[in-house]
Amino acid sequence: MNTIKNQSINIFALGGLGEIGKNSYVVRYEDEILLIDSGIKFPEDDLLGIDYVIPDFSFLVKNKEKLKGLFITHGHEDHIGSIPFLLKEVNIPIYAGKFALELIKEKLKEHGLLNQAILYELEEDKVVTFNKLSVDFFRTTHSVPDSFGVVIKTPYGNVVHTGDFKFDLTPIGHPANISKIAKIGDEGVICLLSDSTNSEIPGYSLSEKRISQTIRELFKQYTGRIIFATFASNLFRFKQAIEAAILQKRKIVILGRSLLKTVRIGQKLGYLDVPEDTLIDPSEIKNYEDDQLLIICTGSQGEPFAALSRIASNRHPELSIKKEDTVIFSSSPIPGNTLSINKIIDQLSRAGAKVIHHKLKDIHTSGHGAQEELKLMLRLLKPKYFIPIHGEYRMLRQHAELAEECGVESNNTFIIDNGQILEINHYSAEIAETIPANPVYVDGEGIGDVGAIVIRDRRTLSESGILLTIVTIDFKNKKIVSGPEIITRGFVFMRESEQLLNKIKNIVMSDIELSLNTGKTQWGDMKKSIIDQVEPYIFKETRRRPMIIPVIMETRR
Repeated sequence: MNTIKNQSINIFALGGLGEIGKNSYVVRYEDEILLIDSGIKFPEDDLLGIDYVIPDFSFLVKNKEKLKGLFITHGHEDHIGSIPFLLKEVNIPIYAGKFALELIKEKLKEHGLLNQAILYELEEDKVVTFNKLSVDFFRTTHSVPDSFGVVIKTPYGNVVHTGDFKFDLTPIGHPANISKIAKIGDEGVICLLSDSTNSEIPGYSLSEKRISQTIRELFKQYTGRIIFATFASNLFRFKQAIEAAILQKRKIVILGRSLLKTVRIGQKLGYLDVPEDTLIDPSEIKNYEDDQLLIICTGSQGEPFAALSRIASNRHPELSIKKEDTVIFSSSPIPGNTLSINKIIDQLSRAGAKVIHHKLKDIHTSGHGAQEELKLMLRLLKPKYFIPIHGEYRMLRQHAELAEECGVESNNTFIIDNGQILEINHYSAEIAETIPANPVYVDGEGIGDVGAIVIRDRRTLSESGILLTIVTIDFKNKKIVSGPEIITRGFVFMRESEQLLNKIKNIVMSDIELSLNTGKTQWGDMKKSIIDQVEPYIFKETRRRPMIIPVIMETRR
């Protein structure tokens, strides 16, 4: 960061811009660096074999002596999921609300990092002070408890990060602290970073009170078993379903380790009040009549290994679908999951269940504000400069247009990419330079050892298969001892493609003989030549491009 002026505020993202997920935002002033959130992104279908995508922490590692704290806005995975990977590199103090803190503790326990972590519980009226910067907080409304916006007080004014938010006047949990937000705006906001997830949706988001009413109506209407699928972290939705079940005197079964963890934390913190005799073990399902049961499970996004997917495909050890069952999807599809969700709905319908989803009833509302709520935040905070965050590019662009409608000058809005640094001083703001912020892939125990080339090879294998050409050569006498032998997987069925494979053998044999006769016997050159000859022929005959791997062995006789 050689071109950065030391007296400027530097703001940039390691993740969360132009994408949904791996939210991680950095504010730097002189020798103090603050990090807001450290999330993961769940891989899309083209990232074959990848478990998680996390931010590139190399900048933080290089500047770890300046890193003062990690401030968590709320407890969703796209905001806390990469904390264990960060702590393996840098032991940064973590500040989080009660609910998020408990989730983080569970996560660190799984990674064996809890004892070394420095954890602080943040509260709305608590100010964290450093030498040159201080951090204040304001309560927001989201789909999990203890959601906060972050205010970084700098010599140039407040830098505000909204976190994920909506303005719900009849929420399940705490309402947003609108008066404090307005006060922060009156103090002066030099730059606002604001959630753009629902910037394309006009009007206001649906209130949680309406969702509660719908859930209670549905539980009263249907007499068979009710299977209720939602996000594992959506504590308020569990609360609504559990309260409706208690009114109808239903026993409650929780399926899914992540759900059980969330319910346990909710009970511990007093957010869930579940009578002891209401929760039952899955093994007890057979002891109750159908109209006495509510099953809450994971799998609302069509995840193949989640409880609902196993129930739909009759692979769950405790539960299979009956014709009298009602399945409620209390979620909306995350982009990219629509096909998986439709497949699960189709399986459930074929098994005879009645399926209710957000297109049929008001049984889900977003935790992110729609356009009018985003405008309200802009009007309350009145920022000089604006950075739309937390969204794909079109969402950021739409949010920028909303900001202009609310009085932010178009030249003062910056739609930036991950790694691009916005430099702000008393007089101006400009994009100064870019630091590395490429996605890092987590594959099992491997972190960052799978790159674009490996992903490309996996994609090729999944789409077109593999073809191996195996040949043994006597280089001394310049002759082929055995082969070429052709082995394929996922390309063609060998028994039905003898003519094609024989032609490939002839091409390989001719190419090797030419190499031996001309003295071009470097193994790398020979393998490249085989690929250059075989690949065009295969594409001409099949319109496919399998991965071609020439295997050359040398005889020792």
